[in-house]
Amino acid sequence: MVHWLRFLSWDHFRSSGNRVRNRLNDEIENLLPRRATPIPPAIPAIEVTKVAQRLKYLIEETIPVELEESRITRPHSAVVTKKVIQLAKEAGGEEHKACVVFCLLVCKKWFQRHALLELWDAGLHDVQATACEVIAKALIESEDDLDYLFQEVLLKRYSIICGQEETHPSNAVERAVDLHALRIISSSGYQKCVSYLWRGWLIQSEADPTVFIPYENKVDTNYWTHFNPNRMRAPVYQNWVQMSMSILFLALYTVAINSINPKGDLDVIEGLLYIFTLGFICDELSKIWKAGRYYIGFWNIFNVTLYSLLTVSFVMRMVALGHPPSGDPDLKRYKFNQLSYNFLAFSAPMFWIRLLLFLDTFRFFGAMLVVLKVMMKESLIFFALLVVVAVGFLQAFVGMDNIDETKTATKFILQAMANAVMQSPDFSGFENFAPPFGITLYYFFTFVIMVCK
Repeated sequence: MVHWLRFLSWDHFRSSGNRVRNRLNDEIENLLPRRATPIPPAIPAIEVTKVAQRLKYLIEETIPVELEESRITRPHSAVVTKKVIQLAKEAGGEEHKACVVFCLLVCKKWFQRHALLELWDAGLHDVQATACEVIAKALIESEDDLDYLFQEVLLKRYSIICGQEETHPSNAVERAVDLHALRIISSSGYQKCVSYLWRGWLIQSEADPTVFIPYENKVDTNYWTHFNPNRMRAPVYQNWVQMSMSILFLALYTVAINSINPKGDLDVIEGLLYIFTLGFICDELSKIWKAGRYYIGFWNIFNVTLYSLLTVSFVMRMVALGHPPSGDPDLKRYKFNQLSYNFLAFSAPMFWIRLLLFLDTFRFFGAMLVVLKVMMKESLIFFALLVVVAVGFLQAFVGMDNIDETKTATKFILQAMANAVMQSPDFSGFENFAPPFGITLYYFFTFVIMVCK
């Protein structure tokens, strides 16, 4: 830590008494708040673990044998009765009742793990895991105090003892997403909590980021009251800013691709486009650096591909600028400039597809993206199976072509098979190819493709 009095050689002012000492203490004090030790959880991890064990015992006694899942999930179930739900609610007592929903999610994870390790009782453990979700959903929807439900039940972070060590603190909202507990996620209280977080009506405390507090001005109808830089922490405004930047990024690209510079000069629009690209690249790298490999997904790979094409376009433009504009016998400046624009134009579909990343916050686009994701997954499975089938037919056609020890029709075979896959078969080319086996095999290949589709 720099001592400014020493740095400026003002040590002789130390003799002036307490005023100088107080000034020195102010200078060496941290400007930003810092916690030397983490704030302990509201409920000790050992107590949370005890509550989870009580709930596990309760569910095992309630469902000792394998049952049909419908008997657990139906309304007014004869297995998960109101008395069972009340016993689960009282498992933490009056002091630790807020962690019951979190402990039910812990029990769900335990049962799911038992289902993987004990395959002979996998059906029983799956039903017990489902019962954890049903009870947790009933407890969430029966809570009338929303402030208590949001701040203590769903958003308060708890830890358990695992292997004589405390686990990383997490809350019920995070656990439900990690465990894909759709019944809990679809409950009204959970959805309302997520909606409050999304709109910024529940914000993180400045003293402790693990604590969420209500936004005090959420009912104020004055616009300027909400026009606060701190409100940028609300996900809804972050999403709008990201969408605005993406639309501006697309607008810059549209202007750049429609205003060609034949001389290879870099105008202001293209300069801004490449500056935006650099900013997006730094943003992706910082997130990967902080979150690690778990952050990498489909959209990250998609964005990296887009940014790579733009980077190549920029490099080609810089190479073009390195050649003189005139007196070049090989026209290298023109060739590299044309290559740069080709890379820029090639990335146009990816610019528009990139908007889908931000449109999924709207219900219609979100549902369509889920459908599209399933369709793409099934298409990949189909093409993976198709490759195995096509290799067999390809080997047969190449074998027929290789009978005279000269492979002269390989290109024709590949093109004909590709046309059949694209539902545009050409049978006329196989009339003179190893008759009658060639045309018969090609008919059979086309029939297999039609059946598969």
